[in-house]
Order: sequence, then C-alpha cells, then structure tokens
Amino acid sequence: MQQTAVINIVGLTSGLLDNETLFLSRWIKKKAAKSLIEPVFPALTCSVQATYLTGKWPSEHGIVGNGWYFREEAEVKLWRQSNKLVQAPKIWDMAKAIDPEFTCANMFWWYNMYSDADFSVTPRPQYWADGQKKPDCYSQPAGLRDRLQQTLGTFPLFDFWGPKTSVKSSKWIADASKLVHEWHDPTLMLIYLPHLDYCCQKFKQGAPEITKDLKEIDAICEDLILFFEAKGVNPIIVSEYGITNVSNPIAINRTLRDNGHIAIREERGLELLDAGQSSAFALADHQIAHVYIKNPSQIAAVKALLETIPGIERVLDEKGKKEYHINHERAGELVCIADKDSWFTYYYWEDDRRAPDFARTVDIHKKPGYDPAEMFFDRKKKMLFPRIVIKLLRKKLGFRTVMDLISLDSGLVKGSHGRIDTDDVDKPVFISTSAIKEKISAIDVCPLVLNAIFGEDARKIQQTDRITEKELTD
Repeated sequence: MQQTAVINIVGLTSGLLDNETLFLSRWIKKKAAKSLIEPVFPALTCSVQATYLTGKWPSEHGIVGNGWYFREEAEVKLWRQSNKLVQAPKIWDMAKAIDPEFTCANMFWWYNMYSDADFSVTPRPQYWADGQKKPDCYSQPAGLRDRLQQTLGTFPLFDFWGPKTSVKSSKWIADASKLVHEWHDPTLMLIYLPHLDYCCQKFKQGAPEITKDLKEIDAICEDLILFFEAKGVNPIIVSEYGITNVSNPIAINRTLRDNGHIAIREERGLELLDAGQSSAFALADHQIAHVYIKNPSQIAAVKALLETIPGIERVLDEKGKKEYHINHERAGELVCIADKDSWFTYYYWEDDRRAPDFARTVDIHKKPGYDPAEMFFDRKKKMLFPRIVIKLLRKKLGFRTVMDLISLDSGLVKGSHGRIDTDDVDKPVFISTSAIKEKISAIDVCPLVLNAIFGEDARKIQQTDRITEKELTD
C-alpha cells in the first residue's frame, strides 16, 4: 500500500492557481498534474465530501445538501455529524475490504463521528448550562483529542466559523494532521482546510483580501506537502467547488409566505418558522433551495409560483431531480437552482424587528437554512466593539448573554456556490503526481484515491464497487 494524504482545500480553483507565485502552482509544474472536477450537484460541502468518499451520487448516499428537512421530526437540521447518515460504503470501508491492514485518519472532513475510520477529529463545541459555548473538538479514539489539545492548544473554534474566521483554524488542523501521522502512521489521511472558503464569500473575485488568504493557505499546503513527501507519503490535492460572484439574494421564504404557504409561530413578539405546519417552505443552502411541500396536490402550483421569482434559474421536479442525481427521499419535493448572480437566504420574516433572536447570532443548528451573514458583524450597531467586550466579559462571569452581533444585511455576501453550471476556471480541481485526465467526474475521486493507494489493480477496485452495506456489516 502507498501511504496517501488527501488535502481538501475548499474553494481552490483552476483560476486561483493561475497565480504563479504560489507554491502549489510551482509544485504542479514540477511534480504533479491537475484535472478539473465536474462538480456534483449540489456543489455544497456535505454533498461533495460524501460523493468523494463514496464514489456515489447524492441520490445513492443521501446527502442532498448541508442539511435537510427531517420529515418524521418536522424539523430542519443542518450540519449533523454522525457518519451513519451517509447511506453508502465509504472509502475506508472499501480499502479495508481490499487489505485489512489499511488504516485511515479523518481530519475534519464532515460526517466525521461514529464511522469506521481508525482515527478522526472534528469540531465539537461544549455547550454549558449557563449558555456559554466553549471551543473544543471530538476525536476517536477519545484520548486523541486531549493529546492534540495539550500539544497545540484548544482547537480555535471561533476562527473556524463566524465573523472572526482566520487562518488559525486551518493551521491547527494541518499541525494536528502532522502529529496524527507521526503518532499513528495511517495509510490514508483525509485533511480538510477551510480557510479559503470564507474570504471568497465575503469579497468579490480578484479582491486583495482573497489574494492574502490564498497565500496564507498556500503556505500551509507547502508545509504539509513537503512534510508528507519527506515521509514517503503521496499527497493529493482536491477542492469541492469554486465560489463565484453574486449580488442578488433571493428571500424565497418571503415569497412563499406572501402566498400563504409559511406558518409562523410567535414567541416574545418574535417570529419562528413552523415547518411542520407550513404547506410549503424552503431550506435555503447557498445557490440551491430544497422546497418541502406538505400536500402533493400543491406541487404544480408551487412550482409555477417559484418559476416567477427573479433569480431562480430552474425548478427541479421529480424528472429534474433524477437528471441531477438528487432524486432521494431527503430532497425537497422541488429543488430550486439560482442563476449565476443569485443565492438564497433563509429569511422568512418581513420586519427585522420581528426576526428570531438567533438570526443575529452565530447559530448554525437553529436556523432553517445556511446563513453566510454569520461572517459579518452588524456594523450598524453603535459602539460595536465595546459591546463585544462587555458581552464576552458577562459570559466569562457566568451570566447568560445573547451574542446578537451578526448583521441581517444579506447584501454583504459577495460570493456563493452550489450550482454546477460554471466556467472551467471556477471548477474544483484534483491534483496528483499520477497521470490523470483533463476532466474527471466527482464520482471518480474515490476510485482515483484507491488507485493511488493500491495501484492499478482494476479487479480489486471493481470488487469494492460491489460491496454493499450488508456485506460490510456481515
């Protein structure tokens, strides 16, 4: 077996690699080959990663976005972490069927918890009874978390997501990955570096801030690649999607509300979307939106309504979902795709004074949709930074304090992703020292990584394609 490290640089594209001052650009010219990945739909973190790790479409593995509507619970849930939600064998399952001596370390790829990977680390905050959220991570084996944080310090959660995002979280993950390799020497390392994802949503393409962050993540990659090469480990670089300019936020739920589909529950004068009572509502997720419709007889009428909304390029019904490989029971009855200049907000209230209290906070689990505005402080608040200091002090003293500092201005968002009809310069990449085709499909990533580990043994790889969940369990 050839030891391999797959480094996932979110947001990296062929266009960004045109910068010849980058280590990655020089490394590709000297040692590697670059292939464009035809992105999976939807081009969203959880769907893409599940596709790369299974070699299956969302219609087969069931990860239809960064979350979905759990119909049996009548609740929207995003950013779940159990690997049991992925309904297909993963790359480590396939590899162990080829060689039982294979081991895998999963460093921060999503759906990380409770899998059969040998080593895993993922963000997992502590939620204290007094309302505080404390940075932490989860690991398997459990002691790995303690050993890493004793060596590197506490995982910098607030640099991983929110208005304070920085390169610190990616640097921590990279350093932790090197330590895990030294301590456990796995056959395959899966490493997730999110840093580039944030600035590309906050700034337009070509902005100096993007160049700065690109160079920061490039330096981390240089360190990782040189580290692995010195250890005889084969590095592979992948990315999930390209982030393109947007300027038109679509408040799809407000249109559904105006047409009588959204049910609202009022608490303390604030409005909560009642998904279980709504005849139709949308789970907004970047440039796609799953629309869940209670009564099948209303699907055609809701589809006709959605097709009138400016910025919506296409509305997928059952036939369309099959065409895009997203025909799974977790998907909405309809799936909307924004045009290249647009993206979907989850906002359903019509008056910001009645927005729920979590709308102005970083709270990825309560919001019925993805909210990129969580990366922006509300600059309209007077004395913003003194407010932050006072709120943090209150929290440290044990007082319950709402960190209501996030903007509700969706116009601040400058980049998005999710649609797959993009120019080649904005497509994700697969970079390997082995010869590869100029373009590959997203479902090719899994077999290509297996080939890198086990060589061109087509018979074994084909055998793994026939492995079922039942066979793996048996």
